[in-house]
Amino acid sequence: MENAATPLDDVRARIAHAARIANRKPAEITLIAISKTHPADAIEPLIAQGQRVFGENRVQEAEAKWPALRERHGEIALHLVGQLQSNKADDAVALFDCIHSLDRLSLVSALARAMDRQGRRIPCFVQVNIGAEDQKGGCAMADLPALLREAAAAQVPVAGLMCVPPADIEPAPFFALLDKLARDHGLPQLSMGMSGDFETAIMLGATHVRVGSALFGARA
Repeated sequence: MENAATPLDDVRARIAHAARIANRKPAEITLIAISKTHPADAIEPLIAQGQRVFGENRVQEAEAKWPALRERHGEIALHLVGQLQSNKADDAVALFDCIHSLDRLSLVSALARAMDRQGRRIPCFVQVNIGAEDQKGGCAMADLPALLREAAAAQVPVAGLMCVPPADIEPAPFFALLDKLARDHGLPQLSMGMSGDFETAIMLGATHVRVGSALFGARA
């Protein structure tokens, strides 16, 4: 077992394989290791193996563990992948390098003010409620053009689109729809795919995959 691959090695190999099948370069795909709920001692082995992009769901949790981790390990890109309350916009802009959950006009305004105050522009993904689910966050598809116009006017950088497809349904049609929406709006990046479906997402154009349990194991 001395030469057994680590979970990170396995996920990287699966990303590379899916990319090759899709006639893409593995380097085109950013692996975001979703470290929410996991303590620093579970994160540090991945950092030691060279992983440098991590994702968190909550501003408060990230504030509690990432400043010390960054001080110990140097440059690490931190992505916010969970819902963001407008009153946390300043904290999010200060801590994160990318936000994947821009989903409403009021948050555009809050982020624009926070970025102005801090003199920092960080890329955002617009989260689209791709399955039109009442219980799920995200911008309705019909509201996407207005949200993108507002973000451009406020100088909030939009890198691409993000989605979480409905659970227990084949995700490919939803990934394909997000890819079409992004192309229609001239957006180059797609944040889609998690531990159970990131290979499908890569086949359908994902540039960022958000992988947690395949790296860290199931959460308690």
